[in-house]
Amino acid sequence: MGILAAHLNDAAILVINGERILYREPGFSLLEDDHLATGNVAYANARLKPRRIHNRYWSDLRTEPLSDPRFQHMSTADLASRQLEQIWRQVARPGDRLAIAVPAYMNNDNLGLLLGIAMELDISVVAMVDAAVAATRRHYKHAVPVHIDLSLHAAALTRLLQEGEVQVERGVVAEDCGLLNLYDSWLRIIAEAFVQQSRFDPLHTAETEQMLQDNMSDWLSVAASGETIPMAVEYRGITHRAEIESLELVAAAAPVYQNIVSNLRALYRAEDTPAIQLSDRAARMPGLAETLKTRVGGEVFLLEPGATARGLLQRCREDRRSGGMTLLRHLPWDQAPVEVRPSEVARQGGQPTHLLFGNHAYSIDVDPLILGTQAAEGERWLDLQQQMPGLSRRHCAVSQENGQCVVTDFSRYGTFLNGHRIDGSAVLQAGDLIRIGTPGFELRLIAAEDRRGT
Repeated sequence: MGILAAHLNDAAILVINGERILYREPGFSLLEDDHLATGNVAYANARLKPRRIHNRYWSDLRTEPLSDPRFQHMSTADLASRQLEQIWRQVARPGDRLAIAVPAYMNNDNLGLLLGIAMELDISVVAMVDAAVAATRRHYKHAVPVHIDLSLHAAALTRLLQEGEVQVERGVVAEDCGLLNLYDSWLRIIAEAFVQQSRFDPLHTAETEQMLQDNMSDWLSVAASGETIPMAVEYRGITHRAEIESLELVAAAAPVYQNIVSNLRALYRAEDTPAIQLSDRAARMPGLAETLKTRVGGEVFLLEPGATARGLLQRCREDRRSGGMTLLRHLPWDQAPVEVRPSEVARQGGQPTHLLFGNHAYSIDVDPLILGTQAAEGERWLDLQQQMPGLSRRHCAVSQENGQCVVTDFSRYGTFLNGHRIDGSAVLQAGDLIRIGTPGFELRLIAAEDRRGT
């Protein structure tokens, strides 16, 4: 009898005890007419039987019937219940209890439904902890940690406080930035490589498309340590071979990586030193850690496999104080602190020199350029007199501070950097887009050789 820890990230639901990983399978279900399979069995049929596959039930946990008319007697809650039942039957011993690391895509309604499912399955849940908190076991001195993990359909970025213990400050779930989005992009360019190099189209049949997906993890492991990825697919007794450069995978992932970067930059204030903590899943994505280091700066810390569940198990305490269950968003550290040295934020694309609004470029220097609707005496001012909801009299300022180009928000409505609301201030890079107001004025950051004035 003991406590098991589960990390309910649908990219790889993981359960451990104090010694080893007991279960690690994705949140996939295969609905056949006569049975329901989950995890690896379903994943192995994802390209063969796509219309019978469900993979959003953990992130869309509810009781409404499935849209498929053949299975309207079932809901996503039923699919989650079936997988949880199979997990528990496989890993648990009599008297075992469960602590859960909760991913950011699960809201309070989802958690209430999850607890109801566990109760029906006679699983004793002793604690629920935010996954980013469970994964963070050390104090990052002189820095601000943001934890990043990938699920099947999204990336979760959580900014953490460090006031005596690790705590959730705020976070964002970036949709369409998950593993499946990346895999789809990579499958297309891998298939193109086979067509060009061996005249074999692996996307022509569902069987060979499934082979590509089955080999993806191994190919990504090669990409992490080599410049070239040799690939082989055997079909009907013939082995087809191709090669692809690791940098081609990074280029194909650029739209997803850029979305993650944009969300991450909006979470950091201008004065922060970033400590970017990547789950092992995120760290395995070719070029992601390097992209974040280049575009955001600070230091990147890579976690080991199963770090979230292990961090939960080592610090788990039963949450039965009120007879109910609440989501814990703070825990003490249990590992030695790490000191992060302050470093300049990277400025890929160049340091901005001007703010472009309409056909006019305004220079950026140590004297702040104020954006708003009512000018103040003695300040440099970009006057936005037009009628526009969501504008403040003194909305935001752009200036050079400590060698960085910084935007500082003064408004009640928010200032948006590349579509994401900033948290007080943010470092700017050439090519960035600032939006203020609704639907808003857009101002582009540019780098010009001539800095003599506006």
